[in-house]
Amino acid sequence: MEPVAIVTLVLATLIIAAAAVGLIRVIEHLSVSLKTLRAVTGGVEVIADRTSTVPAVVGSVNASLKPVSDFAESI
Repeated sequence: MEPVAIVTLVLATLIIAAAAVGLIRVIEHLSVSLKTLRAVTGGVEVIADRTSTVPAVVGSVNASLKPVSDFAESI
């Protein structure tokens, strides 16, 4: 095999190895980002639950206040 072919194969191997290492590092960074985003999503869901509106309770509150409303209308 000619020396030029060997040098070409060595350089190609080094370039591919460098690209593989770079891609592995990108995957690691993305997995860390994914863990952080999942934690943030969990926090946002907790905040959304704690600050949600009360439509389920409004019906029972209105039913409880019906006598007061009827009395106010009769005045």
